Amino acid sequence: MTTGTQSEVIIYVVSDSAGDTGELVVRAAVAQFHPLFADIRRAPFIHDEATLERFVKQAKECGGIILYTLVIPGLRKALNRLAKELDVVAIDLLGSLIGSLEQKTGRKSRHEPGLNHVLDADYFRKVEAVEFAVKYDDMRDTSGIKKADIVLVGVSRTSKTPLSMYLAHKKFKVANVPLMPELEPPAELFAIPKEKVIGLTIDVHYLNVIRKERLKALGLPDSAAYATTARIERELLYAADVMNRIGCVVIDVSHRAVEETASLIMECIRS
Repeated sequence: MTTGTQSEVIIYVVSDSAGDTGELVVRAAVAQFHPLFADIRRAPFIHDEATLERFVKQAKECGGIILYTLVIPGLRKALNRLAKELDVVAIDLLGSLIGSLEQKTGRKSRHEPGLNHVLDADYFRKVEAVEFAVKYDDMRDTSGIKKADIVLVGVSRTSKTPLSMYLAHKKFKVANVPLMPELEPPAELFAIPKEKVIGLTIDVHYLNVIRKERLKALGLPDSAAYATTARIERELLYAADVMNRIGCVVIDVSHRAVEETASLIMECIRS
C-alpha cells in the first residue's frame, strides 16, 4: 500500500497497551526495505470496538495496513472482523502465538494488556530515555549534549532519529546533532568526552538515492539542491572535518539496518 509513491507505506500499530512491541516489530521489518519510508501511526490503549472501527476506517481511507498486538480475545476478533469487512490488511502479532502457547502448555492466557510493562525501575529508565531522545532530537536544545549517554552527529538522513529512539529502548539517553556547513556545531560537542560522541557517515550515491526518495515522499521535486551530489559531497566533507576535530568514532551507515548500526554503537560505548 502506498500514498502516491512506491517508497512510502502507512502502518497503524493497534494495541490495548502502549504499542511499543508492535512499533519495534514494524521498524525491524521496514528496515529490510530501506529506503522505504514508513509512516507509523500508533493507536494505543484501545478497549472498545467503536475505537477499533475508527482506526480501521482510517487505514481504509489512506490505503494503510494494520499490525495489532491485542491480548483481549474479544478485541482481536472484532478487529479481524472489521478488517475483513473493510478489506484492510491486518496482521495479528500475538494472537496465534498466545493460542499456540495455550495449546502447548495446557494453561489459559491471563489476557491482561501491558504485562510486559511492569512498572519497575527498568521500565521507568526506558521511558525516561525515550522522553530524553524526543526532547533532544535534532539539536532542539543543546543542553542535552552534556546530559546524554550517547551523542550522535551526522548529516541529514543518516538515521540519527531512528537510532536515538532504538537506543532509548535500550535505556540509553541519546541526543543527536545535525551537521550542516551553514551552522557552526555547538560548543558542547567539544566539551564532552569524545568517547560519548558517535559520528555517522554514509556513501554519497546511497544518500543521494535516500534524499531523492524522501523528497518524492513529501511531494517535492527530486532535483532540489538538498539531494544533489554536489551538495551531499559538501555536507559530508564538512561533517568529516567536524568529526575529526572531535576525535570521535565514525560509523558508516550505508546499507545498514538501524538495529545493526545500534549494535555497533553499543559496542563502542561499552568498550
